[in-house]
Amino acid sequence: MERFFRLSEHGSNVRTEVIAGITTFLTMAYIIFVNPDILSSTGMDRDAVFIATCLAAAIGSAVMGLWANWPIGMAPGMGLNAFFAFTVVGAMGFTWQQALGAVFISGIIFLILSITGIRRWLIAGIPTSMRSGVAAGIGMFLAIIAMQSSGLVVDNPATLVGLGDLTNTGTLLTIAGFFLIVALDALRVKGAILIGILVVTFAAITLGVSEFTGIVSAPPSIMPTLLQLDLVGALSYGIFHVILVMVLVEVFDATGTLIGVAKRAGLLSEGPAHQNKGLSRALMADSTAITAGSLLGTSSTTAYVESASGVQAGGRTGLTALVVAGLFLLAMFFAPLAGAVPAYATAPALLYVATLMMRELAEITWDDVTEAAPAVLTALAMPLTYSIANGLAFGFISYAVIKLLTGKAKQVHAATWIVAGLFVVKFALFGSH
Repeated sequence: MERFFRLSEHGSNVRTEVIAGITTFLTMAYIIFVNPDILSSTGMDRDAVFIATCLAAAIGSAVMGLWANWPIGMAPGMGLNAFFAFTVVGAMGFTWQQALGAVFISGIIFLILSITGIRRWLIAGIPTSMRSGVAAGIGMFLAIIAMQSSGLVVDNPATLVGLGDLTNTGTLLTIAGFFLIVALDALRVKGAILIGILVVTFAAITLGVSEFTGIVSAPPSIMPTLLQLDLVGALSYGIFHVILVMVLVEVFDATGTLIGVAKRAGLLSEGPAHQNKGLSRALMADSTAITAGSLLGTSSTTAYVESASGVQAGGRTGLTALVVAGLFLLAMFFAPLAGAVPAYATAPALLYVATLMMRELAEITWDDVTEAAPAVLTALAMPLTYSIANGLAFGFISYAVIKLLTGKAKQVHAATWIVAGLFVVKFALFGSH
């Protein structure tokens, strides 16, 4: 183990790596409750999605640890699971099987981009302000989903949205859960989001809002979602921009997270080192996890920024990620507990993740309106059109047009022109659908 993970070389030991793995798992384990709650809204079997989530996270984290030797945990990503459920299936009308097919194809494309080096070219071509706008927009998209599912906001014919019933038990539990998570995280309590979900679930069961079905059991069957992806349906002309959006978000999310956490762990330095062997292997592990997750029955798997907590605890090698993988496998035996978690318990978690993602607005170049305006349009369009795809389209198109009109077209990278052009073609051929 010492030789395989090169523990001494990284200034670490087995005990430190195990503690780091447990720390990372606690901070990201909320996904095993949130992901089934979101994806089951499409008609997918909740128990099967729970198992698929655990397995995808375990496989992704194990590949990251064994292949890349990086201390980064992986699991189905927040944002793309909402895009999968509420936009691709809910709003656009595709089946969840076709959506899984789109995830599989996006994973293959991401793998090709990583192997060929096109990913580096694409990342270099996306303005920093736009990346920040995308992250903040996904955060706001998660926020409106959380507030809607908990009853905090409701339909209003006059104003589109309005305040919900604040005397409703479930809504009050959501508010209390959010305050609890924020307080715990501010006090640096490990696993604050997970603790918040479990406390609200317990309160919901006690108050009769949710039904208790047990805590531990044999893992349920994954067969309802295993290999159910519809590749033929995913290759239909109407879903091509869905795949484009998935690839773009996967590239932004994965690369940004991997570089950020790896730099904190001292595994990367600025500049050309970003093209090192470790990062290339980590990105290939990411794309492998995406394709594996789609075969199991879950939305895109990605690297988790929560892995930074494990790095803070001393994790420096793939042994940390391997511990995370093992804990996700153990989590499969807690399916009854996952089934008892109501939307009122996952909503605070979504809302808090949204809060963290909104911090990206600080990275926008506010002094340059040609940078700020497209980023703001991107962020606002996602929740207000209920679509990550529309937000990306608004952002890329407006960035290219504004730069062109202000005589700054030379500042626009070829990658941005290409993506903006693809979205224009999409709107011209298919409209807003």
